[in-house]
Amino acid sequence: MGIIVVEVCDGNLMNRVDLENLLESEYPEVAVMDNECLSFCGLCAVRPYAIVNGTRIFGATAEECIKKIKHRIELELAMYEL
Repeated sequence: MGIIVVEVCDGNLMNRVDLENLLESEYPEVAVMDNECLSFCGLCAVRPYAIVNGTRIFGATAEECIKKIKHRIELELAMYEL
């Protein structure tokens, strides 16, 4: 289990992307978790999103969301370097 947890709802557009392989191979500190529901009803169908260590990350597209997720991961990792 990583020190950074990325949660994705099964009903969200981000579930179509293989985030687990994409992120965990690039960042060994990351654990991607698929959840049945993250309790943001309606949001799943509207915008790609994920939760990174409790912070919701949104994007207009899956690609934009992945870029923002990676940025948040980098910020989280920087906190551990101090």
